[in-house]
Amino acid sequence: MGLLVAPQAWAEAADAGALSDLSRLSLEELANVEITSVSKRPETLGAAPAAIYVIRNEDIRFSGADSLPEALRLAPNLQVARSSASGYGITARGFNHSTGTANKLQVLVDGRSVYTPLYSGVFWDAQGVMLEDVERIEVISGPGGALWGANAVNGVINVITRKAADTQGGLVHLTDGSSDTVANLRYGGRLGETGAFRIYGLAADYADSRTTLGDGGGDSWDRAQTGFKLDWGGQGDTFSLQGDLYEGSSNPVAGARAEGVIGGGNLLGRWVHGTAAGGLLEATAYYARDYRTITSGIKDSLQVYNLDLQYALASRGRHRVVVGAGYRQNRDNFRGGFRTSFLDPASRATRLGNLFAQDEIRLRDDLILTLGLRLEHNSYTGLVYLPNARLAWRPSDHALIWGAVSRGVRTPSRFDRDLINPGLVAGGPDFTSETLVAYELGYRGQPAANLSLSVSAYYNVYDSLRTAEASIGTVFPLVIGNGMRGETYGVEAWAAWQVREGWRLSAGANLLRKDLSLDPASRDIFGVDFAGNDPDHQLSLRSHMSLTPAVDLDIDLRHVDRLKSPAVPAYTELGARLAWRVSDQVELAVIGENLLNDQHVEFVNGSVARREVPRAVRASLRWGF
Repeated sequence: MGLLVAPQAWAEAADAGALSDLSRLSLEELANVEITSVSKRPETLGAAPAAIYVIRNEDIRFSGADSLPEALRLAPNLQVARSSASGYGITARGFNHSTGTANKLQVLVDGRSVYTPLYSGVFWDAQGVMLEDVERIEVISGPGGALWGANAVNGVINVITRKAADTQGGLVHLTDGSSDTVANLRYGGRLGETGAFRIYGLAADYADSRTTLGDGGGDSWDRAQTGFKLDWGGQGDTFSLQGDLYEGSSNPVAGARAEGVIGGGNLLGRWVHGTAAGGLLEATAYYARDYRTITSGIKDSLQVYNLDLQYALASRGRHRVVVGAGYRQNRDNFRGGFRTSFLDPASRATRLGNLFAQDEIRLRDDLILTLGLRLEHNSYTGLVYLPNARLAWRPSDHALIWGAVSRGVRTPSRFDRDLINPGLVAGGPDFTSETLVAYELGYRGQPAANLSLSVSAYYNVYDSLRTAEASIGTVFPLVIGNGMRGETYGVEAWAAWQVREGWRLSAGANLLRKDLSLDPASRDIFGVDFAGNDPDHQLSLRSHMSLTPAVDLDIDLRHVDRLKSPAVPAYTELGARLAWRVSDQVELAVIGENLLNDQHVEFVNGSVARREVPRAVRASLRWGF
């Protein structure tokens, strides 16, 4: 777990180009950090009725993470497992898949959805966010469909980057070592009296993973990315425009028919208008294009056009209402490689429209009921409904007890409906949405001045989960169906303890149990284990200590239970970072990852050879000017 740092304090330091230690804020101040993902309007973390963990800019810096997936390890309510140099499986509350196609987590960057309709998941190698520009990452475990739509079944990750005004001046961050070489460059300036800009570039070269014999896995890869952000406006209206371009390639292994290549870009604009009555109108539009060629020769390209409108009405009596609407069009083009599966039709345009409303009703000064509903129409199954009800009780100024009942839906993807491999696999023309009804109960509070605690328990009921059904009278071709159901339940907890000034400990625990079964009429040939490969428990302990006013020591210990199918043994690993702020502008650091083992396996992708994550040591230079 990381530390939470108030945005105002970091903004003041950023304007000065400083790298001062901002970890001395009290736990009470950290509980008042502002978030937006739970209700789509600003509220404090301590008042949010959801299992939400916030990763701050300083958390990422203290961890030494050099990619978005590695930064997400800081959230104790996520499972992050690396399967290769560029491959990750990331999920919340289970259903991480052995092929890396976890499909029940909605991921956004500044409001732009980055999941692919190809399989309703995320290509993590394409998410090259410049971590120095991240303000915070809000990680919600549990359904978020009423506000964020289909595929926000088990959780939402919302990456929020900093305003251009908070990234003034220049920054150079260089990292080099036994595993990765990363260079990040950024410069920000003013545009008249009310505007600001920043431009950035990053380049990364990631070394091979390891085979079980300790040899190079032949999966090294590199990527480059550049982008910009413009912000301008006053108190009544603000505007922003931002965009990114990226490209990457992987090392072609022996026998590969093509080099692995990824690339694309996006352009996003946002207008926020404050009304005279106290309401807030927000319009967001973006275009994104992504393409990839994998080493088997498969090619896929995707274009996305999206428009979202949201209006937060001024508070009226006991009610705070947010309403919104959105429209998205996906244009996907898939070409199969040599002896590989393909999609029929090869090209498809799908559309997604939605309307949503949410009302926070203050029943008493200490009791708030939140009711929300989203209606969403997609090209595969038509109209789906996503309701949500939450009750939050504040027994004191330093405690919140909350409960929720929500419905989530994972709508069909191209792989579910259109996947074809003659004689082996046939997409399911009748495949319908996977559904979830979730029951949650949680506590967040500060039992003592130097201790904060969050605990949440959940019980999830799933239906119509994906299966691979044998054909009647034979086995092949397999037909994608909805022949599984079941329950999962678990507990997520994290705490922060201010041991003394300059030393803070953070701990996390994640317990998960699954009880899945096939329908009596199902002819699935893989069984319930194919639905997800998840540990029964995860434990983490982090320490941030200021040894002197200029020297920090960070230690990260994590334990992950075994995976069952494919089998992966439990492992315990240690990370460490020693940093010296030479001046307000210069910081030097040495970072160690996976220090307890020469190499270890975290995840097995069933379609490729087993890969293991090696021990790594890196040096880092950060210069702000």
